[in-house]
Amino acid sequence: MTSQDLYRIRDFVPDFDAIAAEFAERSRALSAETNVLADLRYGSRTREVLDVILPEHPKAGAPLHVFVHGGYWRSGEKENYRFVAKPVLAAGGVAAFIEYDLMPGTRLNVLVDQVRRSVLWLQHHAGDFDADCRRLTVSGHSAGAHLASYLAATGSSETREPSLPSIQGVLFLSGIYDLSGIPNSFLRDEAQMTAAEANAWSPLTSSQHPCPRRIVGYGGDETTPFHDQAMQFQAVLASKNEKAELLAAPGFNHMSVVLDLADPDGLIGRTLHDLVAEKVPNV
Repeated sequence: MTSQDLYRIRDFVPDFDAIAAEFAERSRALSAETNVLADLRYGSRTREVLDVILPEHPKAGAPLHVFVHGGYWRSGEKENYRFVAKPVLAAGGVAAFIEYDLMPGTRLNVLVDQVRRSVLWLQHHAGDFDADCRRLTVSGHSAGAHLASYLAATGSSETREPSLPSIQGVLFLSGIYDLSGIPNSFLRDEAQMTAAEANAWSPLTSSQHPCPRRIVGYGGDETTPFHDQAMQFQAVLASKNEKAELLAAPGFNHMSVVLDLADPDGLIGRTLHDLVAEKVPNV
């Protein structure tokens, strides 16, 4: 008997398609009732665009929060995750959703670079949205959490220090921090990640840079790799004297945990709200 692939989420979430459809529907509803600045360009490639969602009553100096969607590096559209803006807007923040290229057509190092450049662009242009560039926070789900980690880290194969934004906090949700199992997973053909890429871009073996606050979250009903890697990543950060909190959300799987993230009254949604609302020194 062939053992189950613990990375194949669809096998462990019976209502996978229904939840994905709910993401899209909730995002359409939120888009219809908010001020969305869509497809702002941060680079020249087709998918180097981002969306900005403004609060109903914008105030100068608002916090700026950036979300990086998942999709195992080979799928996903920012428009279907706009509903995650709810806790951000509730905190009076400006929410941004970035897009990036997809594997296998583009290699992983390009995706990392795109996420970095998009957030640098947002930090530089924060004032255009009445946001304070010093109050920049980030969250990411699944592959998005992996990519977001490199906003405050250097990959093991990078030969020079990358240009990185100055972020005050990051919420990683259901991330993959050890990529060694990906090349031989069900993603073999879909992402075509090589062993060399997995080795070069595993956060567990990358150089972590200081960040005032990191939260490593996961759903209680996720498969073993997501539990284990969250705990391992938090332990690595803690060993480097980096402030890193472990946050488990009981009863949520890899898909439904995003619904909790988008709920201002949810366990993770409240955490996101408070992260965004948090003041930084001298602000």
